[in-house]
Amino acid sequence: MPADRPDPPEPLTPPAFEARIDRLEETLSARCDARLEMLAQHRQQQQRLTTDVREVGSLLRNLRQDVAGLSADAAESPTVADCPAGDERLANKALLGRSEWVGFPSVGTYLEARIDSGANTSSLSATEITTFERDGEDWVRFKLGLNDEDGAVDAVRDDWIEAPVERRVRIVQANGEQSRPVIRLLMTLGSIRETVEFTLTDRIPLDYPVLLGRRFLMDIAVVDVAQEHIHERPSFPDDGPATEDGANEPDGEAEQDNGSASP
Repeated sequence: MPADRPDPPEPLTPPAFEARIDRLEETLSARCDARLEMLAQHRQQQQRLTTDVREVGSLLRNLRQDVAGLSADAAESPTVADCPAGDERLANKALLGRSEWVGFPSVGTYLEARIDSGANTSSLSATEITTFERDGEDWVRFKLGLNDEDGAVDAVRDDWIEAPVERRVRIVQANGEQSRPVIRLLMTLGSIRETVEFTLTDRIPLDYPVLLGRRFLMDIAVVDVAQEHIHERPSFPDDGPATEDGANEPDGEAEQDNGSASP
């Protein structure tokens, strides 16, 4: 035998041969298991994609149906009639600002009034209020409660005014209760000419000698608080130039009508 030829491998013994065959089987089995697992994952992904595609197709069909329904509704929708520009409930009502000039023909003067829908009754500034009896009925005598800045006919500022007492109201204040007389006076405001009930009270500390409440406003007037002195000041003999002062100040008192008329 030549010296440069390699030695032949040793023959495998039966146990060694079987061990090698076992290792080959394990390797092939592991590769097959991995390939099967990859195939299973691929099938799951395909199933999910198929499900997603079906859902998208269903959503598209529903969307087409909704669009078709909306188009049909838009084509069939009736034309809405235009709303009337005016309100019939306001057609016959006078428009008043937050303050107005009012006239008292029986007294012979004009006064500035605050229009307050938050107050129930109307009130007139009065001082030296004295009650007396005339022909078996309760009457009241008073003077207008005015300060120097209040607009009025000068000739009647210190005149005595007499009127029958319609009833009395109970005034609830922080310092207790008071009973005040209510009288009726003819009053004008623009085109309005009404006999109005007034509670007599000293309003000199307030900005307006007259307060007009809800009972006066009801069914005859509406208030635009952004305006004032919409209507001209009434004219009386010997009156002077109009003053346009005025401000909104709460009266700070609540009235409760006792509901009883004077005998």
